[in-house]
Formats: sequence, structure tokens, C-alpha cells
Amino acid sequence: MENINQLKKFWSKKKVFITGHTGFKGSWLCIMLSYLNSTIDGYSLKPKKNSLFNKSMISKDLKSNIYADINDIKKLKNKLKKCKPEIIFHLAAQPLVLESYKEPLKTFNTNLMGTLNLLESIRGVKSIKSVVIITTDKVYKINKNNKSYKELDVLGGHDPYSASKVCTEIAVDSYIKSFFKNTGLQNRISTARAGNVIGGGDFSKYRLVPDIIYSINNNIKLNIRNPDHIRPWQHVLDPLMGYLTLAEKQFKNKINNEQHAWNFGPSKNNFKKVIDIVKHIKRSEKLKYTLIKNIKFKETNILKLSSLKAKNKLNWVSKWNLSESLAKTLEWNSNTRKGTSPKNMCERQFLMYINKK
Repeated sequence: MENINQLKKFWSKKKVFITGHTGFKGSWLCIMLSYLNSTIDGYSLKPKKNSLFNKSMISKDLKSNIYADINDIKKLKNKLKKCKPEIIFHLAAQPLVLESYKEPLKTFNTNLMGTLNLLESIRGVKSIKSVVIITTDKVYKINKNNKSYKELDVLGGHDPYSASKVCTEIAVDSYIKSFFKNTGLQNRISTARAGNVIGGGDFSKYRLVPDIIYSINNNIKLNIRNPDHIRPWQHVLDPLMGYLTLAEKQFKNKINNEQHAWNFGPSKNNFKKVIDIVKHIKRSEKLKYTLIKNIKFKETNILKLSSLKAKNKLNWVSKWNLSESLAKTLEWNSNTRKGTSPKNMCERQFLMYINKK
């Protein structure tokens, strides 16, 4: 993996277009690319008041900050033509499983149709040399042998969120084969599948670690759903560095990408039960909780990713183990509550991550 000087050499002055830039991952990505001196155009819905985007005042670091719906294809097309990006990261999404049960049509419309709108909009934009479309680890059909999922494994989503991302994967593959073959972009468009990301600045509901931190900060009891479910936990910097590496390789046309999906999951030691995360944090924090095993909506019991493809072809590996990832998340929370700038904490941890051997 590249050092900070190598990263700056490539990313400095690169014109980057990010959809969903006001979300958790999108905000971290903006901070990282701003540190690397990229020129960033963001396209997203307005951020929530309590968000990393607002707390870090990210809008000041952007060339343009566009608040619009990913399903407004006319506006999206116009902005892409105007911005003339070289690299696109597509993160705009409805990202929550439980929310997808409440708003299934909205979930499919945002995740599937939003991606199709982007793919349709980039046709004919000659400046584009690399596109990374973020999906999820939840696209795989549940296997019962407890093996880690590889990119060529069968897809299949039970809940509306997972199913919308499976549809997205199929749609991307179709567009590449139907409209981008022999255009120069056929090996420069990919989907990226990551695990359950954690990190400072995530204030989302229905996510385990943000819910735990909220409970700690406000001294309230937390309901823990599905305590025995296994997830691939990883710090947000892990997959984001994977996306940057993939985007750079595609830009340089160094990928013969017959299969366009990539897993960016954590190391095997980071596949842990929900209750293991709770107990780990409880060692150092005052946390009160109740376990809820029977909930109305179904979620995948076991999720494990194999990232051998990314390791072998991109030289990408997960750097922070689970203990480090949780420690960095709690450190971010503690320091920002004491007055440290959220943006400064993100930049500091970004450098720590890059410098780790």
C-alpha cells in the first residue's frame, strides 16, 4: 500500500466527483481527498444537522457542494458535464437494513435507480477514467457452510436493502457489457463490497457502535438486537483505502477486469459476534444494555468476506485489527467531546493508518 507522498503524487489536483458525500463514508472520503489536494465536487442530499459533514465543515473544502437527489437525472447529467470529473465514487444510498423494511420502495429507488441514473449520466462524459460504485457485503446468497464469500459466489438478498444492492450489482454488470464495452471504460468501472464499518463521526441510528457510543454519552440503557450474529467489523479507513487504490489502478488502466466486483473486508480475526463487540467496549466504558434475540425483521446471521482478490491484484490489506478499530473509534469520540476538531481527528487517524507498516 502506498505512503502519503505517493498518494499525494497521484491524487493531487485530480478532479473527483463523489455522490453521497454528506454521509459517514462520504465525509471521511472528502476529508482524505482534501488532505491529498484533490479537487472535489460533491452531489448528495443535505446532511443531517448532527453529522460528520457539518461538524467538520467539509463544504469549505469542496469545489462545489451540490445538494440534490440522485434520482434527479437531469440535474445529475448537467452537473457531471459541468464538473468534468476524472474519477467518480458513488456512495449515495439508503444504507440501513431496518430502514429498508420501513421504506422498501424508497430503498430500491435510491439504491438501484440512483445507480442507473449515474451510469446513464456518465455515458458520453469523456473526462471520466475511473468509477467505483459502493454496494455491500450483504449481496451474497446466504451459505450454510460458514465460508467467507468470494466475488464470484452466488448473489441473493433477503431484506429489501440487500436485494436492492444485488439488483445494483446486476445492473452495473449489464451496463458495462451493453454500453461501455470498447469505450475505454469497460475495465474502469467496478463495484466495491465492504464489511460493517465503524469509526468516529458515525451518528446513524440502527448501527451497533454508534448506538453504543450514544448510550455511553447519554448514560442510557441500550437494546442489543441479534447478539449472536457474526459480522466482518472494520474501521472505515480500511475500505476507503481500498476504494482509492482501486480507483487509481483503474485510472492507470492496470486492471483487466472481467469480473467487476471487489471485496474489501477485514482480516479473519475481525469476524465477531455482535455481543463480542459490546463486551469489548464494556471493558473500558460504562455501558448498560439488554439483549433482544427475537426481532420482527430478518437479518443475515453470518457474514464473512474473502478479500484475496484485492490482496493479490491491488496489494490491499486490512491494516487495523478489531481492537485497534474500536480503540480509534472511542478515541475519536472522547477527543472530539473534549474539544478536538472532528476534521483534525479524521486527518490524524488517516495519517496513523497510512504510516502503519
